[in-house]
This record gives sequence, structure tokens and C-alpha cells, in this order.
Amino acid sequence: MKIVVGIATAGRREILSQTLLHLTRQDRRPDAIFVCPSASDDVDEAFARTLPVPVTIVAGERGLTKQRNAILASIGTSDLLVFFDDDFLPRSDFLAQAEKLFRSEPDIVVATGLVLADGIHGPGISVADGLEILRRDGGTTAGSPPTPVYNAYGCNMVFRFGAVQADGTRFDERLPLYGWQEDVDFCRRLSQRGRIVKSDALRGVHLGNKRGRTSGLRFGYSQVANPLYLFRKGTVSLKWALRLMGGNIAANLAGSLKPQGLVDRRGRLKGNVIAFLDLLRGRMDPLRMLEL
Repeated sequence: MKIVVGIATAGRREILSQTLLHLTRQDRRPDAIFVCPSASDDVDEAFARTLPVPVTIVAGERGLTKQRNAILASIGTSDLLVFFDDDFLPRSDFLAQAEKLFRSEPDIVVATGLVLADGIHGPGISVADGLEILRRDGGTTAGSPPTPVYNAYGCNMVFRFGAVQADGTRFDERLPLYGWQEDVDFCRRLSQRGRIVKSDALRGVHLGNKRGRTSGLRFGYSQVANPLYLFRKGTVSLKWALRLMGGNIAANLAGSLKPQGLVDRRGRLKGNVIAFLDLLRGRMDPLRMLEL
């Protein structure tokens, strides 16, 4: 199989370089890596040229969905396309296990892995600590069969490229900047073509680096606007949208009473309120967050 890795990046030049170096140490190296930065200085191109895997820098507009679509338009042919976040460190056998899974299960179109540690829920994880987590996990043999899931987790998504190309599926660019829930939307549209699974044979660490994140106010707006937009679009059910919104709003309310230094809960709650006011006025739209 030809395996291509795609990475959309923003404001994490040093982390990206370490991630790229780590990817070249896979037991089964990727055949190519495509990187789409939000700005030219997001990538150390001189360093990328020294790596033993070809790295192509793709030009694209700022925004996760736009950057990923630029990668999709650039890679040509492939059997598997793997989207990693710029701060996701896969275990050394991740790509080998992905190839094995997609060879043995031809009806799988999307797979996501087991995140051993996720820094998104705290202060973040350093590269050194992430590598140590992988080292400690190195002897673990994953033997469970893949299990069905609603969608892949955006930090690590493996796609059968033929399924993506069959309908020309692309990420929805009306979900701007961080593109929150773009992974759900993309995966649900691909579900018409086959199974979406989680496999504990695909293992890695999500550092959850805090640089390049969307502001609390904007993110709070997206927490309401994006799920309702996907419901109106027909990608998700109203029950799914309301459950997701309710959980986030409750967390923001609780966090506003006892502020957390790492998460701007009050900013997110304000964004939630603005989104509901826009809903009442009939003007709610994911793109509105760009005006905040």
C-alpha cells in the first residue's frame, strides 16, 4: 500500500519539526508527508528537506478545514491517507498496524487509534514525556478486534483514500479556523462507503500543545453553532448535537464559577450566549465566529 501522511499546522514550528522527525522513525515509514501551514514560517523547510521521507509543503488558506482540503487536492494517488495533528506522536508501529488493518478488513473506510495520553484535557504534554509514554507502552501487544465508532478522533485519522475520492469528499470550509467537529462531519459522510472503527493496535500520544488554539470566545461560539449547523446539514442527529452542546455548556458554567488557568471557561460561556442570541435572531452561522 502507498501511505501518505497529511498534517495541517499553525503556530507550532518547533513541535512540528519534532513530530516530522518522529514520523521518520516509524517501523513502516510513510511514502510521503504533506504539510499545509497557516503561514510560511510555521514550517522549518530547511530541516524538512534533511529528512529521509519526502516532505511536500502545500500552500493553503488559514483554517484547519481549508488546509486539509489543500492537502487532499495535492497528494494525487494513495491507498491510505493518515491525518495526524502536528502534536500527535504515533507509536513506532502505527503505520504498519494501519496497513495490516486495512488489508485484512476491506470494508473499513476510516480508522482511529487509542490515545494513550491526551494533553488537551490539561496543561499539555511535552515531547519528552510523550516519547516516554510511548516507550513504556512499547511492549504492549494489542489483540482486541476493531470496534465500531461514530467518528474518528481528529488528532489521528486513517482513511481508505479510494473512499474519499469516490465522492470527492472534502472537509466543510464553513467550519472555520480550528474547524471544531469537522472530523465528525467528514467521517459521517464517508460512513456511506463502509465501516468506521477504533483499533487499539493504533496507538499514540496527543500532546495537546496550547499554541495555535482558538480563543475562548470564538471556541464557545463554535460549541453551539457548529453542532446545530451539522444537524441542519443532516450530518448528525438533533440528539447528538444537543448532548454535545449540553455537556460543553455545563462544563463552561461550572468552570466559570471556579476559573481554570488553562481553559478560558468564561470566554467560552460568553461565546455560547452570543451563539444562542444569534440563533434567536436567525443569524447563527459557524463563520460568525470570525467576527468575534
